[in-house]
Amino acid sequence: QVQLVESGGELVQVGGSLRLSCAASGRISEHALGWWRRAAGKEREFVAAINWTGRRSDSADTVKGRFTISRNNSESTVFLLMNSLKPEDTALYYCAAPKREFIMPTTAKDYNYWGQGTQVTVSS
Repeated sequence: QVQLVESGGELVQVGGSLRLSCAASGRISEHALGWWRRAAGKEREFVAAINWTGRRSDSADTVKGRFTISRNNSESTVFLLMNSLKPEDTALYYCAAPKREFIMPTTAKDYNYWGQGTQVTVSS
C-alpha cells in the first residue's frame, strides 16, 4: 500500500513560481509518479509523470517549458517545479502512483494511489 501526501500549494501571482512536493510512504522506488490537477468545474487533467529512475519524464503540452517534475528516491519524494504561472493553472494538484512497476502512464486509469491534493491559486 502506498500513501501520498502533497504540500506546497498556495496563492501566487501571475508569473510567479511554486514548488509542490509529494511524500510517499511505501515502496515506490520502482514505480513512476505523476502529477494531475483538477480545476473547478473541469475534468481531472494530466500534468506530468516521471519514471522510476527519474531519467525519463513526460508532461502535458499546456505546461511544457514551464513545469518540471523530479524525484528523490532516497527520500521517496516527487516534486513539481512550476514557473511562469498563469491563472489557468489554478487547480487542486494531486500526486499519484501506479500499482504496476516499471511503467510510466499518462492516463488516470493506470494510477492506483492518489493523494488528497494541494490547492494552487494563481491570481491576476
